[in-house]
Amino acid sequence: MKPEIHSAYGPVVFRDKAAGSAFLTRSTATSDRTVEWEDGNTYPVVDVEISSASHPFCTGTARVLDTAGRVERFERRYGRRGAN
Repeated sequence: MKPEIHSAYGPVVFRDKAAGSAFLTRSTATSDRTVEWEDGNTYPVVDVEISSASHPFCTGTARVLDTAGRVERFERRYGRRGAN
């Protein structure tokens, strides 16, 4: 990589507010807030609204929508497309 054209890439803690979990990784994201991690070092912390710890698809709580039923209900209400 060319020097002085890329953002600083270093360790950052991402904290999921919905699940109450956190993980340490490397990123270009920065923050003024810091947190002391399990290893005793202090890292910048970035709060996120959702991560794999709280996302319905990853946790297995995703709901399957009945799209066929919705289409049929729409067609009953408004008619089929091009049926004029």
